[in-house]
Amino acid sequence: MITMAPLADRQPRVRFDKRYLAPLLVTLVLIVGQVTYGFLESWSRTALAIGTSIVMELVLGRLLGGRWPHLASAYVSGISIGMLVRSPEFWPYALCAAISIVSKYLIRVDGRHIWNPSNLGIVAMLVLASDTVASLSVQWGNSLLPMVVVWVFGAVIISTLGRFHITLTYVLSFLAFAALRSAVTGHPFLAEVAPITGPMYQLFIFFMITDPKTTVSPRWGQCLVAVLVAAVEAAFRLMEFVHAPYYALFVVGPTANLIEIALARRAARLAPAPAGAPLVPARPREATRVRT
Repeated sequence: MITMAPLADRQPRVRFDKRYLAPLLVTLVLIVGQVTYGFLESWSRTALAIGTSIVMELVLGRLLGGRWPHLASAYVSGISIGMLVRSPEFWPYALCAAISIVSKYLIRVDGRHIWNPSNLGIVAMLVLASDTVASLSVQWGNSLLPMVVVWVFGAVIISTLGRFHITLTYVLSFLAFAALRSAVTGHPFLAEVAPITGPMYQLFIFFMITDPKTTVSPRWGQCLVAVLVAAVEAAFRLMEFVHAPYYALFVVGPTANLIEIALARRAARLAPAPAGAPLVPARPREATRVRT
């Protein structure tokens, strides 16, 4: 007897891959910023950064990972570099993208990424090629609409990915430290807050500090790291560091990851053997064979 499955059971289910949400958001930031202010150095430089990121991801993923990688992360890194890097030359865009992707495969501890790839690449370029490379610093100005559009879509997307608490914690911390900096320096409060209205900060708060591969595991730990990034950034700003947010994440992010890795190693060493596990007697020395 042949039974027909209900129609609902036979219809294919279309599931949206959440890994495409971040590329959609970063593309929105690009479009809104470009339409509003034309903040790109050039489309060709941005395309070079994206292309380099994707090619490096494909090559290294296949050679070192043994598989063809998903390209959403590489696209986000490339487009972020294309927007954030400022240089009259083309080579810094390609080199920054290459450094970012290579770091994902070569700089790891216990299989984990330590630095956010884009953050590492940009800091490397700002330090090594400071005479040629700068960073995006355009603000949305008096027009709130572009920032509102980005924030609404960004909040929805990052909430869907379960990372909005990191963004919100950082923003609230930034505002608190902006008030502190205003009291210390005598600058107007709005002048201290103004940087967070720029497109650079939209990339920073929605992508760099929320990157799942380079953030600690506990939710409370993620919030604590966000506060510490804002605190170190505030200190760097008081010391008049031009690229304070990049440097703050460059210092705090890896430190937090390394501490979590060290604690995990210690917990593994101190963990008791599972109950009921058979005790295997050690082999006599003379019976031990070395395999080559």
